[in-house]
Order: sequence, then structure tokens, then C-alpha cells
Amino acid sequence: MTVLRHAFAALLLSTAALQAEVPDLVLAIGGEPDTGFDPLLGWGAYGNPLFQSTLLKRDANLATAPDLATTWSLSEDRKVWTITLRGDARFADGSPVTAADVAFTFNTAKGAAGAVDLAVMVRAEAISSDTVQISLDRPWITFAEAFYTLGIVPAAAYGPDYGRNPLGSGPFRMVSWAEGEQLIVAPNPHYYGAPSPFGQITFLFTGEDAGLAAAQAGVAHMVSVPAQLADAVPAHFHAVPVQTVDNRGLSLPFQPPHEVDGRNIGNAVTADPAIRRAINMGIDRDLLVEVALNGHGTPAFGPADGLPWAGAGDTIAYDLQGALNVLDAAGWQPGADGVRRKGALIAAFPINYPAGDATRQALAEIAAELLRPLGIAATPVGSSWDAIQRVMHAEPVVFGFGSHSPYQLYSLFAARLGGVDYMNPSYYANPAVDALFEQAQAAESLDASFPLWAAAAEHYGVAGDQAWAWLVNLDHVYLVSDCLDLGPTQIEPHGHGWPITASIADWQWTCN
Repeated sequence: MTVLRHAFAALLLSTAALQAEVPDLVLAIGGEPDTGFDPLLGWGAYGNPLFQSTLLKRDANLATAPDLATTWSLSEDRKVWTITLRGDARFADGSPVTAADVAFTFNTAKGAAGAVDLAVMVRAEAISSDTVQISLDRPWITFAEAFYTLGIVPAAAYGPDYGRNPLGSGPFRMVSWAEGEQLIVAPNPHYYGAPSPFGQITFLFTGEDAGLAAAQAGVAHMVSVPAQLADAVPAHFHAVPVQTVDNRGLSLPFQPPHEVDGRNIGNAVTADPAIRRAINMGIDRDLLVEVALNGHGTPAFGPADGLPWAGAGDTIAYDLQGALNVLDAAGWQPGADGVRRKGALIAAFPINYPAGDATRQALAEIAAELLRPLGIAATPVGSSWDAIQRVMHAEPVVFGFGSHSPYQLYSLFAARLGGVDYMNPSYYANPAVDALFEQAQAAESLDASFPLWAAAAEHYGVAGDQAWAWLVNLDHVYLVSDCLDLGPTQIEPHGHGWPITASIADWQWTCN
């Protein structure tokens, strides 16, 4: 309760203030960045960068819309982007946004070694005050994701302390930031878009339980809550469940056991396609949603369910008997203890999950119980991410992903990324998938690439190699004041909380 008392004392907005015609808005949705509000270090990759503008943005239907850019085109060889900027954009200090600022942002981000992957970029160059060219070393259509997520910073004002004192051309400017407690922002007076109706917005960083208590006490107007708290709706609030691709899936090491650079790779059990197929058929995903998520989610069958680059019809029905038949036909015979064996090989493995993550723990435990009738002995193991990193190439892990970019598929299934950070942890490899990915990256536009990404699911997905057992897509549940209209919401990516701010510039207060 100490954190909660500090948060209340830091703001103490009275009930009367909250009932004003258009109150100063208070949100408890988490999302405080460890490295500050610096887009070059990853700020804004999920949701809205708030202080900064991006070249492009996505509407509620994820369709592309202009932001700083008015026109954008890709050369015939797919290696040069030419982008023209709007002329009325200004940073919060009144200085104009120019092509030189855009070029500086991209060039500096490439060298920052942060969360923004611009490896294929050769350089960005301002060829006039309002036109920038970005050159790539090869066709790479998913580079365009940076246009939606990389906030533009001012070349003249960027420095080591920028993340603590951000200056941008987005809808808001920073008023103050008390790390670990709250962030206060106000409208950017020079913003080119419609002005926010809220004179001030406070973001509380108090944790889920304290955030809910703040709403119940009349201090906050919106809170993000996990599935376990989603039904605890305070008076004068309503729940807004938002569809997501924030998925949880069970990685299934794809290759037989071997060693690469001193690392153990592969798993003899999960390398058997019959085991992978039986797991995918034998897990009741509806039950997982009901029990692990209290009904606040949907079954997952791939890493991009509902998005244009997901595999068409990439689903599989729960079929316990069918799963048993698959194992029988593959020579996996039940032992005296009920666990199947194939020669000397025992159908057993751990399911690793990060300790402290209640949702992943529940998924690991329930999945293990659902695999037991198949004769597969799965043992949930909670540990630190450091410990998981040491075993994740050889043992199944409950991972979470979810992105608005088809690059997510590349990062999970491209053979060349096997074992690179958290990408392709199962060392999946299929030449047909890699070929389709290369064709997709060479497409003339993102939209033109979607059918190629989708076609790859026929190989890696449940109709093909069944490289993963995807389990659930979380609903992101927000408890929202009855007076706050969020408008249409996007299908949200991984990370519950900050993604809801993608449409923050359009929020309205409906009470007088």
C-alpha cells in the first residue's frame, strides 16, 4: 500500500476535479520505459510515442494513414524509399520538423544499438528541406515498419538526456516525470492535428492492484487489468476488452539434439513430427482460455491470427482421439506408468515459463495436464529469463509475441535467425518457408507482400510442420470511466497497457 499512498499523494486529484466538465485525465496502464522516452532506444515501438510523430500511422483497422509523411514511394529495385513531409509540423518548442531531422533520426537510430532494427539501411539523406531518401542494402519490405514506430527527434536538441526530456512534434509534451510513480503530459501547442480536449494527462506507474484501487477510489479514469481482475469493474466504469495478437505459445524445439557453439540445440521428443501434431491436436484451447484467462481471450493457432499475413484457415480442431491415433501410428507406445515410449525414448519434457508471470504459469500447468491423457509427461518449470535463455533451444518454453508487422513471422521461422536473441528459439528450418520470406521481402509494397507471408503458414503452421503449439491470444482488458470515449480500438500487439494509446489523440470526454 506504500506505493499506492505515494501515488495518491503525488496527484491527489479530488473527486470534484474528476467531475469537472473536461477533467485532467488519469490513467493507470503501466508502460513506463526503462530507458526513458527515447524512440531511438525503442520507445513507441508498441502504441503511440506520445511526444514524437512518426512518418506513418495505422488507423483502428490497421490501414496505413499519413502522419509526418504526405507521400512515400519505393524505387523499382526496392532499395530506395523517397518520403515527402508535411510542411506544418513543428516540435513542441516551435521549431520546424525538416527532412534533416528525419535523416538524423534514422541514421542515429541505426548506430544506437537499441531496439530499432535498421540493419538493412545504408543511410538516410535529406535531399531537400521536405524530402528524405532512405537507401537499403537489399530489398526488405518490412523495413517500412520503422515508418510506423520510429518517432522523429530534433537533430538540434537530441543528446544523452533526451529520454528524460523528450522533445517531439507529437500530440503531447512532457510536464514532469517521477520515475516509478507518474508521468504528466500536456497538449503540444504546436501539434498539427486536432487538439486534445484534456488539459493534462497523468500516467500512474503503480502496478495492477494499485491501479485498480485508484479507479475504485475515483482517482483514475482508466486502468489496464489482467484477466484475473477483469471482472472487478468499479461503479461508473465499464470494461473494454480489446482484441489482440498478444499471443502465448509453446515453442517446440524442431531439430534432433546436437551442439552448436557450446549450446545444446534440439530435443529428441519434440523433433518428432508426430509429437508436435499430437500436441496441437490434443490441447483444448477453449479450455485454456476459460481456465487460464477467465474467458478473456481467444484460442491461438498462429502468431498472427486475424491479421492479413496470417495463414488462411490455419486452425486445428481439438481431437483427443485423433491425437492418440497419431501417436499410435508413429510407434509411441504407452508404458506401465502411462507415459509413451518409442524405443528408449520417453515422451517427456519440461515446459519452462518465467516465474512471477501468473498467466504463463497457468498456461504451462494446464497444458501439462491436457497432455497427460496423451501419454506425454510435461513438467512445468518456473525460472528466471536468464535460466530460460540457457535451455530455450532444447526445451519447450511458454513464449509471448505479437506484432503489427509480418516481420514477426520472419523472426520466428527464418532459418538464418535460429538462436539469435529470442528469435527462432526452436531453430526451425524449412527451405520452402525461407524462399517465400525472401519473395515477400522483395515485394513492391507491404500489402503486396501479405499473400506471400500467408502462404508460408502452409509449411510452418498446423497444416504443415506444426513448429509451435500456439495456445491463446490474450484480451487486453481496460476498465474505463463511463465518461471516457476511446473510439474504435486496434487489434493490439504484445504488451498490455501502452498500445491502447495508439488512438489517444482522438479520445473524448462525454460527460458535462
